[in-house]
Amino acid sequence: MAIVRDNAGLRSANFQALQKQFGQFIRQPEHAEMPAGIEPRRMKIYSDLFFNNVSGFIDSAFPVAKTIFSEARWLEIKRQFFASHRCESPYFAEISFEFLKFLQNGFVPETDDPAFLLELAHYEWVELALDIAEDDIDWGKINRQADLLNGIPYLSPLAWLLNYQYPVHKIGPQFCPTEPPLQPTFLIVYRDSDFEIGFMEVNYLTALLVSELEKQSQKSGFAILQSIYQQSSSLNTDKASFIKKGAETLENLKQKEIILGSLVQASQ
Repeated sequence: MAIVRDNAGLRSANFQALQKQFGQFIRQPEHAEMPAGIEPRRMKIYSDLFFNNVSGFIDSAFPVAKTIFSEARWLEIKRQFFASHRCESPYFAEISFEFLKFLQNGFVPETDDPAFLLELAHYEWVELALDIAEDDIDWGKINRQADLLNGIPYLSPLAWLLNYQYPVHKIGPQFCPTEPPLQPTFLIVYRDSDFEIGFMEVNYLTALLVSELEKQSQKSGFAILQSIYQQSSSLNTDKASFIKKGAETLENLKQKEIILGSLVQASQ
């Protein structure tokens, strides 16, 4: 019996060693040793199949990032990801997020690589993430016709406020800034009821407004706008004009389904 167990253990160890060798070759065929007993032509088919699948997902998820690199450099970045990154999810839909994590933690940039790459990749990933997001909206607690000033504005869970150093929504082959502008870029990316993804660039004050709505602080629209006015000492306008403009901003956000309505109060 001891001999049988030893043979089984040996077979298991040999199989695990072959698995490891197989995986290493798939990841880095130009550096790894060819697994013993497998035809090189078949191994190349496996290697190309695995990489091309992952490569295709990356290309479709980051189309703008792809255009700002030479074909050779973009391929090199994808190869680096494929060889070195350990994905935590088995789902193909998560490859773009894994690539984003790689750019943040494992990527080794070259001197000519743009400094905005991570921000651009994040912006491109957000579109895919919102497209497949499964956030449920409880319409029973939302009054879509209520006054947004007197009510508690309800921000859609499918509206994300983003803050970047670079104007990522403008970047492309014809515009690749080498330095960030003095002012940051605030964007709201959202998905509407028709499952269309939209984005809008907003100023600092609107970003403050949406940031407050994200907190779900149970404040009325008027209270939020009043607080922002009190915090913004450099405003060249009176309070009444600011509140009026803020009410217009709330309504504009509602029209885009970034704000879905007002929260229904328990007493109502």
